[in-house]
Amino acid sequence: MKNLSIVVLLLSVIIWGCDKSATTSTSGKQVAGRIVYVNTDTLLNQYDYYKDVVKSSENKRFRLETDISNKAKNFQNKVTFFQQKVQQGGMTQEQGQTAQAQLQQEEQAIMAFRDKSAQDLAKEDAKKTEDILNNIQAYLKEFNAGDKFDMVIGYSKGGGVLYAKEDLDITKSVLEGLNKKYADDKKSGKVKVAADSTKK
Repeated sequence: MKNLSIVVLLLSVIIWGCDKSATTSTSGKQVAGRIVYVNTDTLLNQYDYYKDVVKSSENKRFRLETDISNKAKNFQNKVTFFQQKVQQGGMTQEQGQTAQAQLQQEEQAIMAFRDKSAQDLAKEDAKKTEDILNNIQAYLKEFNAGDKFDMVIGYSKGGGVLYAKEDLDITKSVLEGLNKKYADDKKSGKVKVAADSTKK
């Protein structure tokens, strides 16, 4: 799922930050706010919504490829039949030209269907990518309702963050919260990705 891999890149940068970048002490001096991080590799590997979106996209792509393959085979059979009829002299010149024009139209229709379906899937993937990021950011704002943190950054191996103390890792808590919210949304009918992902 190529488009959804964008999620990894986006989450590797800053996931979310408060409007303020520092807190003020009682003396009036600015002190650095606490920055925590989420391991984006772990988050995407274990976020149920992301996994269901990927499954759904893969299943849709598989069904599309199968559909196009069947259309192509059926078209090739018609071409073969047409060629045999021409070789056997079973068509007049006018009939042959008409049949050939119909085959060309069918071939163009198959190609147009393939291109449009691929574009539709790409748009859907982009929309799901946006939904995933919005869900994560919205949850992080809820998670930080007590104003504990000033910034949450995304950490991934090979990313921009080279080192971070383990006690700043809030991945487990965030992941548990996201999965619980997704499970609740599925029960209430707010999301139906899981149902799509089980179809073949």
